[in-house]
Amino acid sequence: QVQLVETGGGLVQAGGSLRLSCAASGGTFRGYAMGWFRQAPGKEREFVAAMRRSGGSTYYGDSVKGRFTFSRDNAQNTVFLQMNSLKPEDTAVYYCAAANGVVPFIAAVRSYDYWGQGTQVTVSS
Repeated sequence: QVQLVETGGGLVQAGGSLRLSCAASGGTFRGYAMGWFRQAPGKEREFVAAMRRSGGSTYYGDSVKGRFTFSRDNAQNTVFLQMNSLKPEDTAVYYCAAANGVVPFIAAVRSYDYWGQGTQVTVSS
């Protein structure tokens, strides 16, 4: 069983930056694909970014490409989401997720086995 804890959310003005962290425990971190998703009120959970197992490829949702950067530190069992040039439409609860084994559809919510509790990001205009 993997536990995920997100931190780093908050209130920021448009154009600003935030860095989210997700600390994992209880599993073999290197063996998991890791992802970030977000969900705004009244909307479905949306793919933000993901990275395959250690040393694998990184993927981004179209709405965040060029602004967000996903990274992972296997020594600390932590993944990060650096968010720059934030926009009001980035406002959402951001969730960290872990997927065990082969993940053919890395951008799909259903591919992930474990989820954090979420952290709120609010971008004011």
